[in-house]
Amino acid sequence: MVLPRISKTYAHALRAAAFVLYAEFMRLSGKKVLVTGAGQGIGQAIALRLAQEGADVAIDYPRDQDRGPAEETCGRIEKLGRRAPLIEGDVSKPADAQRMVAASVEGLGGLDILVNNAGIERRAPFLDVTEQDYAAVIAVDLNGPFFATQAFARHRRDVKQPGKVINISSVHEELPFPNFTAYCMSKGGLKMMMRNLAIELAPLGITVNNIAPGAIETPINQKLLSDPKLLKPLLENIPLARLGKSSDVAGVAAFLASADADYITGTTIVVDGGLLWNYSEQ
Repeated sequence: MVLPRISKTYAHALRAAAFVLYAEFMRLSGKKVLVTGAGQGIGQAIALRLAQEGADVAIDYPRDQDRGPAEETCGRIEKLGRRAPLIEGDVSKPADAQRMVAASVEGLGGLDILVNNAGIERRAPFLDVTEQDYAAVIAVDLNGPFFATQAFARHRRDVKQPGKVINISSVHEELPFPNFTAYCMSKGGLKMMMRNLAIELAPLGITVNNIAPGAIETPINQKLLSDPKLLKPLLENIPLARLGKSSDVAGVAAFLASADADYITGTTIVVDGGLLWNYSEQ
């Protein structure tokens, strides 16, 4: 079988059309992003999705933890043809959070988008919560985003360019969660921080939004996933009758990071399969 030849003009047109389609998919081409806590779970999924859409992504790791997961994320991003500098830092320490932003700017040649994803939780009845556990949760989940965002906003002000801040919050910025009071406080605080900064940073062209995941299949929920007695009543409270996936959150992050969301600020987008509609703790 002999395939028909196509004219050079037609071939050029096909290539041009392919380029347009490719560029359309790569919504974040040329963008530079820092995603905190991207060694696993939601953070890793977000970092990979943003890289797939054309962004270079800086990844952090705490100096006192195994850097292997963060290195894996970097390797997967680099295989996509994107840059992925690995930055040492502990978001719970304000100086480190600010230094991570500065290192990202240096490593990527700028920083357009900040994704405050790193987070921890500690389970304990309120009467048993220790000062150490309380301080750890607030330091990572609230202080970290505060000081990283401050450093990011200063950078965007200095280069006179707009920017985007995306905080990974939780349905527990709204929903009480007994035995996790410090965690709920941090997420409630993150919601008000987002709303306040959306107004205060708007003159700089910086948008600030939250994503509030519900029950997502991540390592932090391993106990829940492996215990049918815990999982069954939760699924009965989710109208879509399934847990979310990290990719469900990553898709929303990619949207907020793109020009499609340039007029969205001061908003929480809930990704919970309908969990918040009528949920109550048993």
